[in-house]
Amino acid sequence: MGQVIAIVSGKGGTGKTSLTALIGAALAGLGKRTLLLDCDVGLRDLDLALGLSDRVLMDFSDVAAHRATLEEAVVRHPEFEKLYLLTAPVTTSAALSPEAMRELLDAARESFDFCLIDAGAGLGESFQLATENADRAVVVSTTEPSCLRDAQRTVMELNDFPSGKLHLVVNRLRRRLLKSLRANIDDAMDAAGLPLLGVVPEDEDLPVLLGKGKVNGLSYYSGARRACRNIARRLCGERVPLMKV
Repeated sequence: MGQVIAIVSGKGGTGKTSLTALIGAALAGLGKRTLLLDCDVGLRDLDLALGLSDRVLMDFSDVAAHRATLEEAVVRHPEFEKLYLLTAPVTTSAALSPEAMRELLDAARESFDFCLIDAGAGLGESFQLATENADRAVVVSTTEPSCLRDAQRTVMELNDFPSGKLHLVVNRLRRRLLKSLRANIDDAMDAAGLPLLGVVPEDEDLPVLLGKGKVNGLSYYSGARRACRNIARRLCGERVPLMKV
Protein backbone atom coordinates (compact mmCIF):
# COMPACT_ATOMS: atom_id res chain seq x y z
CA MET A 1 0.00 0.00 0.00
CA GLY A 2 1.47 3.35 -1.05
CA GLN A 3 1.69 6.65 0.81
CA VAL A 4 -0.13 9.86 -0.07
CA ILE A 5 1.80 12.97 0.94
CA ALA A 6 0.32 16.46 0.65
CA ILE A 7 2.88 19.18 -0.04
CA VAL A 8 1.44 22.51 1.08
CA SER A 9 2.39 26.09 1.85
CA GLY A 10 0.67 28.99 3.53
CA LYS A 11 1.47 31.37 0.69
CA GLY A 12 2.85 31.41 -2.83
CA GLY A 13 6.51 31.86 -3.69
CA THR A 14 7.91 29.12 -1.47
CA GLY A 15 8.94 26.92 -4.42
CA LYS A 16 6.45 24.19 -3.53
CA THR A 17 5.86 23.01 -7.10
CA SER A 18 9.59 22.89 -7.88
CA LEU A 19 10.14 20.93 -4.68
CA THR A 20 7.39 18.46 -5.58
CA ALA A 21 8.96 17.87 -8.99
CA LEU A 22 12.47 17.34 -7.61
CA ILE A 23 11.41 15.06 -4.74
CA GLY A 24 9.22 13.07 -7.12
CA ALA A 25 12.10 12.62 -9.54
CA ALA A 26 14.35 11.57 -6.65
CA LEU A 27 11.83 8.98 -5.43
CA ALA A 28 11.52 7.59 -8.95
CA GLY A 29 15.31 7.45 -9.14
CA LEU A 30 15.27 5.33 -5.98
CA GLY A 31 13.04 2.82 -7.76
CA LYS A 32 9.76 3.97 -6.22
CA ARG A 33 6.73 4.14 -8.49
CA THR A 34 5.73 7.76 -7.90
CA LEU A 35 2.66 9.74 -8.91
CA LEU A 36 2.70 13.54 -8.84
CA LEU A 37 -0.83 14.88 -8.52
CA ASP A 38 -1.39 18.54 -9.32
CA CYS A 39 -4.27 19.70 -7.14
CA ASP A 40 -4.22 23.38 -8.11
CA VAL A 41 -7.44 23.49 -10.15
CA GLY A 42 -7.42 26.27 -12.75
CA LEU A 43 -3.80 27.26 -12.02
CA ARG A 44 -1.88 24.07 -12.69
CA ASP A 45 1.80 24.29 -13.57
CA LEU A 46 3.38 21.04 -12.42
CA ASP A 47 3.12 19.79 -16.01
CA LEU A 48 5.29 22.73 -17.10
CA ALA A 49 7.96 21.98 -14.50
CA LEU A 50 8.07 18.35 -15.65
CA GLY A 51 8.06 19.20 -19.36
CA LEU A 52 4.88 17.16 -19.91
CA SER A 53 2.44 19.81 -21.13
CA ASP A 54 2.31 18.42 -24.66
CA ARG A 55 1.71 14.89 -23.40
CA VAL A 56 -1.21 15.64 -21.06
CA LEU A 57 -4.52 14.50 -22.52
CA MET A 58 -6.60 13.91 -19.39
CA ASP A 59 -6.81 15.28 -15.86
CA PHE A 60 -8.08 13.99 -12.53
CA SER A 61 -11.66 15.00 -13.33
CA ASP A 62 -11.65 12.33 -16.05
CA VAL A 63 -10.79 9.70 -13.46
CA ALA A 64 -13.38 11.02 -11.01
CA ALA A 65 -16.08 10.93 -13.69
CA HIS A 66 -15.03 7.39 -14.71
CA ARG A 67 -14.18 8.48 -18.23
CA ALA A 68 -10.79 6.86 -17.72
CA THR A 69 -9.00 4.72 -15.19
CA LEU A 70 -6.14 6.16 -13.17
CA GLU A 71 -3.63 4.16 -15.20
CA GLU A 72 -5.11 5.50 -18.45
CA ALA A 73 -5.08 9.13 -17.30
CA VAL A 74 -1.54 9.40 -15.91
CA VAL A 75 1.41 10.44 -18.06
CA ARG A 76 4.81 8.79 -17.63
CA HIS A 77 7.89 10.99 -17.65
CA PRO A 78 10.17 10.10 -20.59
CA GLU A 79 13.38 10.34 -18.51
CA PHE A 80 12.15 8.66 -15.32
CA GLU A 81 10.63 5.25 -15.85
CA LYS A 82 8.75 5.30 -12.55
CA LEU A 83 7.62 8.95 -12.45
CA TYR A 84 4.04 9.78 -13.44
CA LEU A 85 1.86 12.89 -13.53
CA LEU A 86 -1.88 13.38 -13.13
CA THR A 87 -2.69 17.00 -13.68
CA ALA A 88 -5.51 19.26 -12.49
CA PRO A 89 -8.35 20.53 -14.68
CA VAL A 90 -7.90 23.93 -16.29
CA THR A 91 -11.35 25.14 -15.17
CA THR A 92 -12.56 25.47 -11.60
CA SER A 93 -15.93 23.98 -12.56
CA ALA A 94 -14.24 20.58 -12.73
CA ALA A 95 -13.09 20.56 -9.09
CA LEU A 96 -13.45 17.29 -7.20
CA SER A 97 -15.74 16.55 -4.31
CA PRO A 98 -14.07 15.21 -1.14
CA GLU A 99 -15.63 11.80 -1.83
CA ALA A 100 -14.22 11.69 -5.37
CA MET A 101 -10.77 12.72 -4.12
CA ARG A 102 -10.86 9.98 -1.50
CA GLU A 103 -11.66 7.41 -4.18
CA LEU A 104 -8.89 8.75 -6.41
CA LEU A 105 -6.28 8.61 -3.66
CA ASP A 106 -7.31 5.09 -2.66
CA ALA A 107 -6.64 4.06 -6.26
CA ALA A 108 -3.27 5.86 -6.14
CA ARG A 109 -2.29 3.93 -3.00
CA GLU A 110 -3.03 0.67 -4.79
CA SER A 111 -0.95 1.50 -7.89
CA PHE A 112 1.95 3.64 -6.62
CA ASP A 113 4.53 3.58 -3.85
CA PHE A 114 4.18 7.34 -3.37
CA CYS A 115 1.65 9.95 -4.42
CA LEU A 116 2.82 13.53 -3.89
CA ILE A 117 0.02 16.09 -4.03
CA ASP A 118 1.04 19.59 -5.11
CA ALA A 119 -1.64 21.65 -3.38
CA GLY A 120 -2.47 25.20 -4.35
CA ALA A 121 -0.91 27.89 -2.17
CA GLY A 122 -2.98 29.10 0.76
CA LEU A 123 -5.70 27.44 2.80
CA GLY A 124 -8.53 27.26 0.28
CA GLU A 125 -10.35 24.39 -1.42
CA SER A 126 -7.22 22.93 -3.02
CA PHE A 127 -5.55 22.78 0.39
CA GLN A 128 -8.54 20.99 1.89
CA LEU A 129 -8.75 18.45 -0.94
CA ALA A 130 -5.03 17.72 -0.70
CA THR A 131 -4.87 17.29 3.07
CA GLU A 132 -8.15 15.68 4.10
CA ASN A 133 -7.23 12.26 2.73
CA ALA A 134 -3.43 12.38 2.84
CA ASP A 135 -1.34 10.08 5.04
CA ARG A 136 1.31 12.73 5.69
CA ALA A 137 1.75 16.43 5.05
CA VAL A 138 4.83 18.51 4.36
CA VAL A 139 4.67 22.26 4.98
CA VAL A 140 7.04 24.20 2.73
CA SER A 141 8.37 27.56 3.92
CA THR A 142 11.28 29.87 3.36
CA THR A 143 13.05 31.61 6.24
CA GLU A 144 11.34 34.93 5.57
CA PRO A 145 9.29 36.03 8.60
CA SER A 146 6.08 36.37 6.58
CA CYS A 147 6.44 32.83 5.23
CA LEU A 148 7.13 31.41 8.68
CA ARG A 149 4.06 33.16 10.07
CA ASP A 150 1.95 31.67 7.28
CA ALA A 151 3.52 28.27 7.99
CA GLN A 152 2.37 28.58 11.61
CA ARG A 153 -1.17 29.27 10.42
CA THR A 154 -0.97 26.29 8.08
CA VAL A 155 0.12 24.01 10.93
CA MET A 156 -2.93 25.08 12.93
CA GLU A 157 -5.12 23.82 10.08
CA LEU A 158 -3.33 20.46 10.12
CA ASN A 159 -3.68 19.61 13.80
CA ASP A 160 -5.56 16.40 12.99
CA PHE A 161 -2.41 14.77 11.62
CA PRO A 162 -0.88 12.37 14.17
CA SER A 163 2.58 12.88 15.59
CA GLY A 164 5.31 12.05 13.10
CA LYS A 165 3.10 12.63 10.06
CA LEU A 166 3.55 16.38 9.73
CA HIS A 167 6.90 17.90 8.69
CA LEU A 168 8.62 21.10 7.63
CA VAL A 169 10.86 21.69 4.63
CA VAL A 170 12.81 24.94 4.62
CA ASN A 171 13.17 25.78 0.95
CA ARG A 172 15.18 28.34 -1.03
CA LEU A 173 17.57 28.84 1.83
CA ARG A 174 19.94 31.78 1.38
CA ARG A 175 22.79 32.04 3.85
CA ARG A 176 23.09 35.80 3.48
CA LEU A 177 19.44 36.26 4.37
CA LEU A 178 19.86 34.07 7.45
CA LYS A 179 22.82 36.14 8.57
CA SER A 180 21.00 39.42 8.02
CA LEU A 181 18.06 38.14 10.07
CA ARG A 182 20.41 36.64 12.69
CA ALA A 183 18.38 33.48 12.31
CA ASN A 184 19.11 29.80 11.93
CA ILE A 185 17.24 26.64 11.05
CA ASP A 186 16.30 25.99 14.68
CA ASP A 187 14.52 29.35 14.67
CA ALA A 188 12.55 28.31 11.59
CA MET A 189 11.59 25.00 13.21
CA ASP A 190 10.48 26.76 16.37
CA ALA A 191 8.49 29.33 14.40
CA ALA A 192 6.66 26.68 12.39
CA GLY A 193 6.37 24.27 15.29
CA LEU A 194 7.30 21.25 13.18
CA PRO A 195 10.07 18.64 12.93
CA LEU A 196 12.41 19.21 10.02
CA LEU A 197 12.30 16.92 6.98
CA GLY A 198 14.89 18.82 4.96
CA VAL A 199 16.64 22.06 4.08
CA VAL A 200 16.94 22.97 0.41
CA PRO A 201 19.39 25.72 -0.60
CA GLU A 202 18.52 28.31 -3.22
CA ASP A 203 19.64 27.31 -6.72
CA GLU A 204 19.54 30.10 -9.29
CA ASP A 205 19.47 27.62 -12.17
CA LEU A 206 16.35 25.85 -10.94
CA PRO A 207 13.62 28.31 -12.08
CA VAL A 208 15.16 28.53 -15.55
CA LEU A 209 15.47 24.77 -15.96
CA LEU A 210 11.98 23.98 -14.67
CA GLY A 211 10.59 26.78 -16.81
CA LYS A 212 11.93 24.76 -19.74
CA GLY A 213 10.58 21.51 -18.29
CA LYS A 214 14.04 20.12 -17.53
CA VAL A 215 13.53 18.57 -14.10
CA ASN A 216 16.64 16.46 -14.71
CA GLY A 217 18.74 19.43 -15.81
CA LEU A 218 20.38 20.32 -12.51
CA SER A 219 23.95 19.25 -11.94
CA TYR A 220 24.30 16.02 -9.95
CA TYR A 221 26.18 18.08 -7.37
CA SER A 222 23.56 20.84 -7.16
CA GLY A 223 22.72 21.59 -3.53
CA ALA A 224 18.98 21.67 -4.28
CA ARG A 225 19.08 18.34 -6.09
CA ARG A 226 21.15 16.69 -3.36
CA ALA A 227 18.84 18.02 -0.67
CA CYS A 228 15.76 16.66 -2.47
CA ARG A 229 17.43 13.26 -2.87
CA ASN A 230 18.01 13.25 0.88
CA ILE A 231 14.38 14.16 1.54
CA ALA A 232 13.28 11.31 -0.72
CA ARG A 233 15.49 8.89 1.18
CA ARG A 234 14.01 10.07 4.49
CA LEU A 235 10.51 9.53 3.13
CA CYS A 236 11.60 5.98 2.35
CA GLY A 237 12.58 5.50 6.00
CA GLU A 238 16.36 6.03 5.76
CA ARG A 239 18.28 8.01 8.36
CA VAL A 240 20.09 10.73 6.46
CA PRO A 241 21.93 13.62 8.15
CA LEU A 242 21.12 17.16 7.07
CA MET A 243 23.41 18.68 4.49
CA LYS A 244 25.73 21.41 5.61
CA VAL A 245 24.49 24.56 3.87
